[in-house]
Amino acid sequence: MAASILNIQRLMSANVPEMLDAWRMVAARRGFDGRVPLASFTRLQGLLQDTEGDVEFSLQFDSDPLLKVPFVELRIDAVLPLECQRGLRRFLLPVKVTQRLGLIRDESEEAALPGEYEALLVPGNGMLRLMDLVEDELVLAVPAVPLDPQSEAVERDWPIPEEELAQANPFAGLASLKKN
Repeated sequence: MAASILNIQRLMSANVPEMLDAWRMVAARRGFDGRVPLASFTRLQGLLQDTEGDVEFSLQFDSDPLLKVPFVELRIDAVLPLECQRGLRRFLLPVKVTQRLGLIRDESEEAALPGEYEALLVPGNGMLRLMDLVEDELVLAVPAVPLDPQSEAVERDWPIPEEELAQANPFAGLASLKKN
């Protein structure tokens, strides 16, 4: 595990820490940019066809001046290799995410967030793992049933054989009695 963390840190931009104090970042209005390989996201890997490619992201910590809501704005730009469930072929899904996460200390604060904010419950110690935020948004961006927009929809009338129609008709037995 320690080797993979060191590997991730080498592949990220130099100014992106693995863990940070969310409240200090809001007070300092800090921002971070980075580029990480898809292979570094373990929860996302099971949803992908392969792990070729990188994810570009930026995080900006700030506080809404009017509402006094601390937030982190997350921007993600990635291309996810998925398997089309219609043609069972690999295709690339472009993903561009912009999400504003309102930082809350307790679940009761969630109701007070404006509609454009998604709640992010910050642990008691205030520490956040940046890559978890990025990975969460990527997992949510993967469709439940990936379909390549370039693939053709299978829309065909499949005729039902006569013997199946006769068996499925509950009145078929009455029709034979009527003939007798």
